[in-house]
Amino acid sequence: MTTSRTFLITGVASGLGRAFAAAALADGHRVIGTVRRPADAQAFGTSERAFPLLLDVTDYAAIPEAVLAAERAVGPVDVLVNNAGYGHEGILEESSIDDLQRQFAANVFGPVAMIKAVLPGMRARRRGHIVNVTSMGGFITMPGIAFYCGSKFALEGISESLGKEVAPFGIHVTALAPGQFRTDWAGRSMDRTPRSLGDYDAVMDPLRAARQTKSGNQPGDPEKAAQALLKLVGADHPPTRLFLGEDALELVAQKLDLMKAEIADWESLSRSTSFAA
Repeated sequence: MTTSRTFLITGVASGLGRAFAAAALADGHRVIGTVRRPADAQAFGTSERAFPLLLDVTDYAAIPEAVLAAERAVGPVDVLVNNAGYGHEGILEESSIDDLQRQFAANVFGPVAMIKAVLPGMRARRRGHIVNVTSMGGFITMPGIAFYCGSKFALEGISESLGKEVAPFGIHVTALAPGQFRTDWAGRSMDRTPRSLGDYDAVMDPLRAARQTKSGNQPGDPEKAAQALLKLVGADHPPTRLFLGEDALELVAQKLDLMKAEIADWESLSRSTSFAA
């Protein structure tokens, strides 16, 4: 029998967040789900165990009180799923610092603010699970999404370090890294910087066209990702990092092989920088 828990999931109006919330509700859990529009709050709150929370995760000042009020109304948060975020597509040289700041605000600073809001309660109760939705782009990289990959690399590093800090309190932290899933990530959820420098046409134009063509036809099933999330948070010893999708596993394995080969090729230079014995 499933033990009922209280989930706090950010960004439940669409995509993986909606799938995560639906699966948790179907499994008998309570779900506090953040949305940014009243219409989405109304649509989400149709179940007696679904509690919409109007909140933009980039409004850092509003997060502590919003989370506290939600916990007072629903109960202590057992599982935080930092899902809200978006993708930025653009050649680095063509993209602005404002683009970078917005990307990190949604994908890094917002999740950290959510973590800081739930951690005191989890620490006091000596239990909890924080799941940060990153991406295979938080380990591999691709041209044209440097700011996105950078934000997900940052969240991966924060997750891994945080996990070591809070493990003594019975709190688990997992970076959940999906590959390509059939959501709006590459469609309406993607912020695209206009092209301006012809030198990058050969790199960027085929990638942008392929991503737009593939949008809506990605191999990953959000409902199966949601079932994987439930298995993850139900595990006694959850992993530090969980990749989702065959594409993610294949690309990560390729990068690991390349890293090992490069380390071996440059090992002598790496070792040459210590003081002589």
